[in-house]
Amino acid sequence: MQTTETVEETTVTFDRRGTGQPLVFLHGGMAPSEYWDPVVPHFDDYATIVPRRPGFGTCRDDPGETSADEVLDREVEYVHTLVDAVDGEPILFGHSYGALTAIEAATAAEVAAVVAYEPAILPEGFRAEANLADRMESLIARGERHEAVKRYVELVLHPDGIDDLDGWLDAWPPWPACVDLAEEVLRMNRAVEQYRLPDRLAVDAPVLVLTGTDGPEFLRESARDVHEALPHSRLVEFDGISHGGPSKAPAVVATEVEAFLQA
Repeated sequence: MQTTETVEETTVTFDRRGTGQPLVFLHGGMAPSEYWDPVVPHFDDYATIVPRRPGFGTCRDDPGETSADEVLDREVEYVHTLVDAVDGEPILFGHSYGALTAIEAATAAEVAAVVAYEPAILPEGFRAEANLADRMESLIARGERHEAVKRYVELVLHPDGIDDLDGWLDAWPPWPACVDLAEEVLRMNRAVEQYRLPDRLAVDAPVLVLTGTDGPEFLRESARDVHEALPHSRLVEFDGISHGGPSKAPAVVATEVEAFLQA
């Protein structure tokens, strides 16, 4: 069931299934909201809510007017509006950039818990050397939008290298439609490069931080850093699961999430 609600002049649109405590899924930057389709059936006891996130083929007002500095703030504000629109204190379950958004939103919203799968946060040493946003910007300025998004996919999703990137892209559902979001991906990536993890994250709710051994090492490192910065958190590392863990191994991930929520 798709629902559209307006809270303080901000319109939020989301797909709601079932009844119970609200469980809000926040997808990553390059994934459509359908990313959560394999996951949702594992949470029948909850009112599962998948919002149409602003900026990624969802509730875009005009992303061209949004700077990199504003991207994360805009999405956090959207989550706050969504929290106000649902009944009861929701659980936020974010993947990648959605996980960063969930954590930041939870610093100023009443939520019951947060689940964060490999938040899109760069370890300080890695962040200092990151220049993907600049490279993407140069490619887009030359009209090479496909190449700009390919560089993002290559360096973020396959930082250890990939033999046949074009073949992988041909089998990747968001490709090539995601090229239309090249500027938004650029702004999102620059926001990630600019984000500095504080020594202490002011999140009162319990947080489950998840990562996988087959994902990028820098995201595994950042997951550990996020865990250390949270006052109430649990860190779980899945063996043999990659950055796409929630959609690739939904039963395994859901079992761990359910155990955390019921503890």
